[in-house]
Amino acid sequence: MGNIRRSRGYNYEYTLVQRFNDSKWYARRLGGSSTGLPDIVAVNNEKGILFTIEAKSGTGDILYVPQDQIERCLVVRNMFGVYPNRHVVFAFKFMSKKRFRRKNKTVYEQRRLVEYYKNADMLEGMNPLPVIKCTYEGRTFAINGSKAIEINLPDIPMPFQNGGLKD
Repeated sequence: MGNIRRSRGYNYEYTLVQRFNDSKWYARRLGGSSTGLPDIVAVNNEKGILFTIEAKSGTGDILYVPQDQIERCLVVRNMFGVYPNRHVVFAFKFMSKKRFRRKNKTVYEQRRLVEYYKNADMLEGMNPLPVIKCTYEGRTFAINGSKAIEINLPDIPMPFQNGGLKD
């Protein structure tokens, strides 16, 4: 199961990098958890924009971004002060097959594939950093201990989306 999840995550990261690199942006996978860096860094040097991106994909109705992954995105974002527009972005992809347990068996049902890109800059300065939860509907929550509070992380346009950031 771990290899399937790792492969799904790698494929989503790879796809995001390709989408960025098809425009006036430059993006690279950085290795994520194994390197202590964000999953992806993307820049538009002409417009002075930098994104540190944590990408999550899954077959359930909820995806999480742990505190340590938020922290490393903030640290790397803050290292590049030469960029006037720097953002921490959470990319969430909810797969078109929903996985759940029924009568002790894993079953899948079809649903619409959805992706959300959330601006997480507002997390800067929170102490302690929360775990972030995103639902299939795109609602976001901050979890500290056993308490979850809805925090509407705003959507951030991507250059590869219709109506997104223009090159």
